[in-house]
Amino acid sequence: MAGHSHHHTHAEEHESNASQRLAVAGMCFSAVMLIVGILLSHFGVAWFSNTIQMLWYIIAFLPVGIPVMHEAIEEARSGDPFNEFLLMSIAAIGAFCIGEFPEAVAVMLLYTIGEALQDKAEGNARKNISSLVASRPDKAYVVEGETIVCKDPKDVKIGDFIEIKVGERVPLDGLLQDASALFDTAALTGESVPREIEKGETVLAGMIPSDTPIRIQTTKIAADSAVERVLKMVEEATERKAPAELFIRRFARIYTPAVICIAFLVVLLPYIWSLLHPAFVFHFTAWFRRALIFLVIACPCALVISIPLSYFGGIGAASRRGILFKGSNFLDAILQTDTVVFDKTGTLTTGEFSVSEVGGLSENDLQVVAAMEQTSTHPIARAIIKYVGAREEMPKLNVSTLAGRGLKGEDTQTGDVWLVGTLRLLAEQNINTPNELDNVAETLVVVAKNAHFIGFLKLSDTLKTDAESAISALRAQGVKRIEMLSGDKAALVENTAKQLHLDAAHGDLLPQDKLQHVTQLCNAGHNVVFVGDGINDAPVLAASTVGVAMGAMGADLAVETADIVLQTDQPSRVAEAIAIGRRTRKILKENIVLAIGVKLAVLVLGCLGIATIWEAVFADSGVALLAVLNSLRVLRVKHRAKNA
Repeated sequence: MAGHSHHHTHAEEHESNASQRLAVAGMCFSAVMLIVGILLSHFGVAWFSNTIQMLWYIIAFLPVGIPVMHEAIEEARSGDPFNEFLLMSIAAIGAFCIGEFPEAVAVMLLYTIGEALQDKAEGNARKNISSLVASRPDKAYVVEGETIVCKDPKDVKIGDFIEIKVGERVPLDGLLQDASALFDTAALTGESVPREIEKGETVLAGMIPSDTPIRIQTTKIAADSAVERVLKMVEEATERKAPAELFIRRFARIYTPAVICIAFLVVLLPYIWSLLHPAFVFHFTAWFRRALIFLVIACPCALVISIPLSYFGGIGAASRRGILFKGSNFLDAILQTDTVVFDKTGTLTTGEFSVSEVGGLSENDLQVVAAMEQTSTHPIARAIIKYVGAREEMPKLNVSTLAGRGLKGEDTQTGDVWLVGTLRLLAEQNINTPNELDNVAETLVVVAKNAHFIGFLKLSDTLKTDAESAISALRAQGVKRIEMLSGDKAALVENTAKQLHLDAAHGDLLPQDKLQHVTQLCNAGHNVVFVGDGINDAPVLAASTVGVAMGAMGADLAVETADIVLQTDQPSRVAEAIAIGRRTRKILKENIVLAIGVKLAVLVLGCLGIATIWEAVFADSGVALLAVLNSLRVLRVKHRAKNA
């Protein structure tokens, strides 16, 4: 049950496959020998005498028994003498000593099958995670002058230009040099819909261009790329243990020697009793058999296997949905959430402007405004152009920029003079504007023609498409309080909060104000999940009970500091993370009840002399097998989440 490394070279992989095939062949050989031996005994075949029987079952025992006994010795050497391998070895050798040859082989065979299935199950869960990076590109096509050179991504420097064909994975993070392209981002974010990326925007390693070959200029070295970051986080996640896992480790260290002592007492106490009370007849073989049955049943395999596997499955299921838990302890921590605090811009809103209201402007006026804005690269200008839409015939204007205030344009045909910009711009030109515009929370663009105010456009940051469903999903998961913190104007923040039916919202905050607010909530006894994406959110992410960073477009520092990273920019994934945590915990509890319940029942029967060693084998290896299969159910959360 030792942990496996996430990275395998091809040689290591080949070696591990070969040893797996050998182990399966050994199990099949032992199983055939065991079944044939039982049949020969059942039909009373003459030549199958006691000595032959013993040799037959020793040969059957070797392929499955030796690896387990070897593990017991290795564990003892590494300072852990009391382990489940030791329990199994003592039980099997004891069974041989009392002539229960088939049972000795069966104990080891079923245990080995359980172990193999657990390895396979863990391998499947691991495959989920490593599918993020399994097809990690091992070459990059670097443009050097007129030629294209194939290099290892590790040898590519920041600032190099690389080409990626359609269907190939992007090997390094960089800026898109082409007009625009569609990308399959499923490996990084779990999103099924292709994402369009414009020229100059960031392309992340692991994305796949789906409609056209592209060229990017690298912005990070291979070790810092998005894919490597994801892999590193998931690797670290499996190292950070949840309280239940840590408890099981401590429990096994105390439990195993206690079980060996009790098994010893099962034989010793009746013997002492028989010395004190001669009427009581002590049969060593009968009591020794009971001690062996007790040993086999008491082996904590089902718990030792299924608890880490449940968490591993939970982390794997979440990573397939673009939710990266940085440790199984956070799967537990997120379940205690009673308060969720969102940053606003880039978390609940897109951080992009859109026109929300137009006042007093005709279609022709809007055409003039759009024609003027085409000379600007400001996000507000882009939002207005997108809203108005480009026409074949745009008005011809001489446009000049008035820094920090807006634009001035002169129509070359009519001689009309237009001003488009802030209220301050019109005030400086002594142009009167309606008083109610002074109290508008949204971003305002006012328009004047020939020194007369004629209308305005209101622009606001747009809500993300799933912002509303994110809030209702959190309520459904039992979150009592949802708040929003932002550096934006308080009035604007309150408007957004009303739209989303939040419990509280605070604007005009500096990073230290956000930190103070979240710290107060934590000190008041709340379990706070903070969701943010900016560099200034890093201190708050660290201070909250569980910090969640928007990883796709989020700042590196926020991603490094957070406990959970959402590879998609969807706030609705926060509720999904809670749902996966809850499902993992449910399966974990089922495994514990199953393992302890069956074991206790068979233990009592064993001590009373009713249970045979076959029931003991089921109570141990059989239950472990059921627990492994149950743990794998957590991976099915992917499909549930999609349908939810």
